[in-house]
Amino acid sequence: MEFITRFISVEYLQMLIRFFICFATNWVIVAQLYYPKSKRRDFFFTFMLIGIAIFFIVFFMIFVLEDMKGKTGIGVGIGMFGIFSIMRYRTDAMPVREMTYLFIVLCLSVVNALASTMPIVELLLTNLLIVVCVWACEKSLKVVPCKLIQYDRIELIKPDRMEELKEDLRERTGLDIIKVDVGGIDMLRDMAVLKVYYRSKKGVNTIDGKLKIRQSEFEEQ
Repeated sequence: MEFITRFISVEYLQMLIRFFICFATNWVIVAQLYYPKSKRRDFFFTFMLIGIAIFFIVFFMIFVLEDMKGKTGIGVGIGMFGIFSIMRYRTDAMPVREMTYLFIVLCLSVVNALASTMPIVELLLTNLLIVVCVWACEKSLKVVPCKLIQYDRIELIKPDRMEELKEDLRERTGLDIIKVDVGGIDMLRDMAVLKVYYRSKKGVNTIDGKLKIRQSEFEEQ
């Protein structure tokens, strides 16, 4: 231990321990709880790297501000405002579930970076508690995949012909239709917008619910 501390400070070693705790917690939440349902590799990449970046930004920001008497609180406040404002850096709208996971990853990174005086055991218990809460919410959440479909046979959208509508959609889409919600109706063009819920074994892809898909989203997820 003395040999290691000749080259690396004790504070930095403590930071490395907190970093590995933070990284392991984020990996469990993102890889084991989020990804199996969503199958979104792009968000997996984003969540993990943002968590790492935020941890080091906060840690070194606190480290630099320690010698600035009376300015630490102000500096931390401004830094926190900047960190959480990056949740608006995207141009596309982020689904609520992905936004929630991003917020959890950001909070975990900030908490682990700031917990310099907290004993390791208490820090581990705090991270474990968050993982358990996320797991419990995911376990109780039954996510059903859905698609928006522009439908041309509006004579089938009547409530008393709902079973015929489902059967027609099953034949034309090949999906195991569970439920159909009727949205906007265009009488001039004999079209309606349907929100179709179906069973899937491949997870839930959040692009299914969009009316328009950008070219970049056709790339491999």
